[in-house]
Order: sequence, then structure tokens, then C-alpha cells
Amino acid sequence: MDGWNYFNYFTEIEEYFWKKRGAHLLVSPLDWAIMETWQRAGVPLEAVLKGIDRAFESYLRSRRGAGKPLKSLAYCTDAVLQAAEEQLEAAAGSASKNGREAKEPFPREELKAYLERNAAQVAAAAKNGKGRDPEMAARLAEIAESVRDSALLLDSPARLDFEDLERRLTVLDDKIAALLVTHVTEDLLLRIRREVDGQLSAYRRKMKAGQLELVEKKYTQKRLLEEFGLPRLSLYYFS
Repeated sequence: MDGWNYFNYFTEIEEYFWKKRGAHLLVSPLDWAIMETWQRAGVPLEAVLKGIDRAFESYLRSRRGAGKPLKSLAYCTDAVLQAAEEQLEAAAGSASKNGREAKEPFPREELKAYLERNAAQVAAAAKNGKGRDPEMAARLAEIAESVRDSALLLDSPARLDFEDLERRLTVLDDKIAALLVTHVTEDLLLRIRREVDGQLSAYRRKMKAGQLELVEKKYTQKRLLEEFGLPRLSLYYFS
């Protein structure tokens, strides 16, 4: 990502997809997992939107496009990655930086409220799970405290290093993801795997093995967070 102008990455993709589809419907957990794979891979927003355009054009020319709306971003994966590769090639050797001091991307008070709200949500999940899984609850309590410590950085009058703050929060996101996978019951994990298999069945031929694996992983992470009432901590989810 170029700087911090992509904090609305998910929202912009979601709204653009709504407009192209012609229906203001909720984006599915599968679609959110796909968007996260693009974000984590550093696919620029411009390339995502261009790929969505191309995918819709291709879909409308196909037999399936006759009277049936395009239902999932999964259909767009190849077109998006191709657009990203083209943009990368075009930008090779032409990247430039200016010396102007960048403005902080959002008000500190709002960001502090976001971090404190997430810390409280993680702490509540720790408290609720204390009787069921004390070890997991203790680890979640530690993560909640780390989020609170991150919020304290916003009280400093010095310029805030947002990239470093994002790194801190991403590490905590990864800790939560690893914790959930190791403590989840087999029944719940099986139910989630069946969900994602059912949603991906129509798109497996269009997606490469690596893409499929990553989407399945992100979908599972998202559903586990929902099941345990836990938030995403990364600044990409701040709005």
C-alpha cells in the first residue's frame, strides 16, 4: 500500500462491488476473506477496482451473465491479480517520493477510542471464557493489555509512527488468530470448513491453489473471531 490512504480499502471495494452488481447486499464472509488476501498481498485499490470492472465485462459476455447477477468477488480474483501485475510493471523504475510531511490520517481521539473499544472487547471475551478455557482467557487478557498500551502512544505530543503502530496491532491480530486455531473445538472448526467449502465450490476452477488456501485461511479466521466475539485490531478496520 502507498502510505496510509488505503484505510478505507475494504469499504471502497465493498461499495464499488455493490454498484457494479446493482444491489446493496451484505458482502459475505467469503468476500471479506478475499478482500483481506488482496490487502495483505499489497494489491492497490486502483488495481482491485480495475480488475472488478474487467471481471464484470467478462461475466456479462458469458452465458452465465444472461439474467444472473455476479454474486461473489471470487469471480474477480484472476482479473484483479492481473491488473495488479500490470500496475506493478508500469510503476517499475518510476516510483518517486516527495519530501513533504504527511498529515496524520485521522484524529487521534477517534483512533484512541477505536483502540480502547477493541481492548475492552478482547478483555470481555477473556472474562467470558475464563471458566471454559483459563489458558486462552489469560492470553486474551494479555493481548487486551497490549492494545491498551498501544493506545497510550496516542497521548504523546510527538509525531506518531503509524506504520509502527500498525505493525504492533498486526502482531496482536496474528496472536489472536493463532490462539483461536489452537483452542477451537473440532466440531466448530469442521462446521466452518464446511461453510467455506460450500461457498467456494462454484469458484474453485477460477482460483489457483495458493489463492484458495489463503482465502480459506482468512475465512476461517473471520468466522472464529465472530464466534468468540473478538474484533480485528489492525488500522485497516478503523473507520
